[in-house]
Amino acid sequence: MTRLSVQAPKSVVMIRPHHFTPNPMTAKDNSFQSNDEKRAAEAISRAAFDEVTEMAEGLAAAGVTVHVFEDETATRPDSVFPNNWFSTHSGGHVAIYPMFSASRQSERRPDIIEMLKNDYRVQDVIDYSGLEKDGFYLEGTGAMVLDHIGRVAYAVRSNRTNEVALERFCTHFNFEPMVFDAVDRHGKSIYHTNVLMCIGTEFALLGMQMIPDEKRRREIVARLEETGRKVIDLSIEQIENFAGNAIELDGKDGRVVVLSARAHAALDRQQIEAIEQSATLLPFDVSTIELAGGSVRCMLAGIHLSRREIPATQLLYAAERAV
Repeated sequence: MTRLSVQAPKSVVMIRPHHFTPNPMTAKDNSFQSNDEKRAAEAISRAAFDEVTEMAEGLAAAGVTVHVFEDETATRPDSVFPNNWFSTHSGGHVAIYPMFSASRQSERRPDIIEMLKNDYRVQDVIDYSGLEKDGFYLEGTGAMVLDHIGRVAYAVRSNRTNEVALERFCTHFNFEPMVFDAVDRHGKSIYHTNVLMCIGTEFALLGMQMIPDEKRRREIVARLEETGRKVIDLSIEQIENFAGNAIELDGKDGRVVVLSARAHAALDRQQIEAIEQSATLLPFDVSTIELAGGSVRCMLAGIHLSRREIPATQLLYAAERAV
């Protein structure tokens, strides 16, 4: 398999929560959320902390550089999902995004942006968060699934994806917007694009059945196939088990596709073989964090920036700072 790919970052940012809980303020439009009535809040919080720790260590062992930041507050229940409030792009560009839920807007952290400036070559930071005042939202690489090779931003219409904000992002970052509707088995709009779609270097995962417009569905598949990718169709049940919420990263032995243990178990043998033609599957148990309606992809903010110096270790813990 090819070693280098603009699609697969070598580094990621993770947030380790100290007081994790599913966020009641985001449950209304996130049908993937659920509750655990059998465990006490403290047990859920500890399990989430451990899941992030084990995943960070596993990624580092695979050769991915992992920057782990702590969140010791009890006021940011979704902070474990940093990919929603910032993204990074080749050429030294960083974007900061407007968040739909007021409970999530404080997740934006200057210390993470400063780390990127210090450790990577950052040319500019474009901050769209002021659009929140106008009611325009675009929740990062949750709202968009980006094809860094074909320069297409795929985006499902939802409360969390405003087309004005999307157009601004695409103009600044040189992507073509491709907006479409997608619904769950009950006809409810999908809240984030990255729960039904994952784009790797040589493959793409897509919940085709969840796109009701047949013409638009064919257009999306055609655009993905134009770049030489094999499009792997995921069933609604597989999407409900977070099989679409995966990300391709670059490790020490080649590309890896990181996904949850639950998602991996939902894939059939033919799908696994198709993915493993170009990358190695790397599953982690994040079943507690999945209670919040997101999975592995949501937990990882990929760093598509040039590193200033090679790190001495792949696992880098940052001290908590006042934010």
